[in-house]
Amino acid sequence: MATYKQLQEYVKTKHGVSVKTCHIAHVKHMNGFEMRKAPNRKSEDKRVYECPRAFIPIIEDAMRHFGLLKANS
Repeated sequence: MATYKQLQEYVKTKHGVSVKTCHIAHVKHMNGFEMRKAPNRKSEDKRVYECPRAFIPIIEDAMRHFGLLKANS
């Protein structure tokens, strides 16, 4: 499985934008990945930084590249 750092580097190289690990976590959660509770998470119900809509397809592209998502999803 690809690490958050690998996903960040791929997005930076291919799309020229920097994404936060919390953005990746949000997109993974949106795509049905079972997530562990982060020790620094302030609230169970709410995210401090939700992923901007413009970054969602970019992060999903990186996830497809590393085989985390199917090509047609």
